[in-house]
Amino acid sequence: MRRSATETKAVILVAARERFAADGYDKATIRAIAADAQIDPAMVMRYFGNKEKLFAAAAEFDLELPELVPDQAGAGLVRHFLRIWEANEGLQVLLRTGVTNEAAAERMRTILGGQVIPLVIRLTGDPERAPLRASLVASQLLGLALSRYILKFPPMVSTSEEELVGWLGPTIQRYLTD
Repeated sequence: MRRSATETKAVILVAARERFAADGYDKATIRAIAADAQIDPAMVMRYFGNKEKLFAAAAEFDLELPELVPDQAGAGLVRHFLRIWEANEGLQVLLRTGVTNEAAAERMRTILGGQVIPLVIRLTGDPERAPLRASLVASQLLGLALSRYILKFPPMVSTSEEELVGWLGPTIQRYLTD
């Protein structure tokens, strides 16, 4: 069965996401990803060049940040991120891998910086302090994700979305508007 280039790339990306999720960045291999995609490893290299570029493509995420009302942005961001982490195992893989691999950490910084900083600027009108504000927001949201989805601390796993929004929303709000 012949696939188009677009279909082949899509199959490779699905296999890569699954393999990176199962094995982590360091243990995942081009050969294993190619085997999962049922293609020759040379095809992976043809489309992506190397493992780092494949990982970057597989770890590309649009956080789909919503339009937020400035005085309710903290709660809105916490709620949105909880839903995104629940729906997208790839972000969990990126977080898990990012704590031990510099390429994954840089991918996470690029995604968060490229998407959260502009949101902070829109909300605050403060481009000078937006990187710090965005980093503080990220510290809370990534800490939440790490403790709830990666380390699976029982209280964090069992706490409802609304209760977490109640606890963390005011902190995020302060980072954005104080």
